[in-house]
Amino acid sequence: MSLLVVGLSHRSAPVSILERASLPADTQVKLLQDSLAAEPAAEATVLATCNRIELYADVDKFHAGVAELSTLLAQHSGVGLDELTPYLYVHYEDRAVHHLFSVACGLDSMVVGEGQVLGQIKDALALGQELHTAGRLLNDLFQQALRVGKRAHSETGIDRAGQSLVTFGLEQLAQDTAVETWARGKRALVIGAGSMSSLAAATLARAGVAEIVVANRTLARAERLAEILTEPGGTGVTARAAEMVAVGDELRRADVVVSCTGATGLVLTGDAVAAAAEGRDEPLYLLDLAMPRDIDAAVHRIPGTRLVDIESLADASATESDRRTPSAGPMAADVDQVRSIVSDEVAAFGAAQRAAHITPTVVALRTMAADVVASEVARLEGRLPGLDDKQRAEITQTVRRVVDKLLHAPTVRVKQLASEPGGAGYADALRTLFDLDPETVASVSRADLNDADVKNRGRV
Repeated sequence: MSLLVVGLSHRSAPVSILERASLPADTQVKLLQDSLAAEPAAEATVLATCNRIELYADVDKFHAGVAELSTLLAQHSGVGLDELTPYLYVHYEDRAVHHLFSVACGLDSMVVGEGQVLGQIKDALALGQELHTAGRLLNDLFQQALRVGKRAHSETGIDRAGQSLVTFGLEQLAQDTAVETWARGKRALVIGAGSMSSLAAATLARAGVAEIVVANRTLARAERLAEILTEPGGTGVTARAAEMVAVGDELRRADVVVSCTGATGLVLTGDAVAAAAEGRDEPLYLLDLAMPRDIDAAVHRIPGTRLVDIESLADASATESDRRTPSAGPMAADVDQVRSIVSDEVAAFGAAQRAAHITPTVVALRTMAADVVASEVARLEGRLPGLDDKQRAEITQTVRRVVDKLLHAPTVRVKQLASEPGGAGYADALRTLFDLDPETVASVSRADLNDADVKNRGRV
């Protein structure tokens, strides 16, 4: 396994760098295409969220891979390599697997235990599959990361350890007041209709806001989200859609604003927010979950407003972490349990990958043995033309049984040995001892890869 991840997150970089390095959807596509065009990478996919940008690749050279992936991240993010490098982290092989599994479980999130990252991991895999940049290794890795994340949430109380970023953000807006008490009766404006905005709208509806207005560049998506919010048996909230050109008017009517779009520029300027906040008895509350930011940071200084953005969420998260006692309480026990799950799953994944590495060689060996049997049986038929069909079948079956019995113990044992750490050399030894044609082994690998790609793409 030659898995490499190069990335940056809220743990390694300030929000100002994360904001500048954020990758729009079209840039992610170009990054993956260029990653495969680069010599060290055989497959690649990118995990880009509001607080992390990570490029995963299967590389044949570690140092060349780190250099190439770092350069590509710098080129496509627009942040110079010299400026970006101090904030990058690198994980390789089992450490890279451990990192992704920890991310999937919410252990590396800004809010420990949040489950939103599972959807983002699924999106990263789907993009790699759509572009055919994710091969067998990354398909296996990301599918397993999704399973590990779901296992952590179902088998432990990690959900109690944290909340979604939306809930955490609303708690910061409400300060010392319960979110349900703070939100009750308020009018909310949600800008954007993607997964994070939809989660924000649903959370606000459950918290008891009186009205939600959804504004989006594609009005049909805003209308669909508004319909979902007002479906029978729901929260009873009043919801409607609005076009983006109406955001200024809706802003003046709103008490709470949540924005999370894919825009590359500001959605709400300081002047627009100042105009909407003027003359209010209560503050205008704003939650910006976008990266790069949707709401001008100058709003922090505008009287009559309270803005919570990714930067202030990062600060609040760090304060929460410092305040907690990591060695005590139910949260620590849940986190420790998840860490144990991650460690076990990393070991199992590594063993499975090492065992899979030798399978093409074993298949090639058995194919060669079958060819030898067929050749010898054909030669025997030439020497003993008087054999009847029953005799010929019995001789053929006997030879096959002898070959199978001779190969059974070595092939089973070599698979066991190959699954252990340091077992990668057994495949090479097998190829050398039996003088196997490398092209035959490679053709088996290609067939396995194609089958795995079809199967895994069907799962997402």
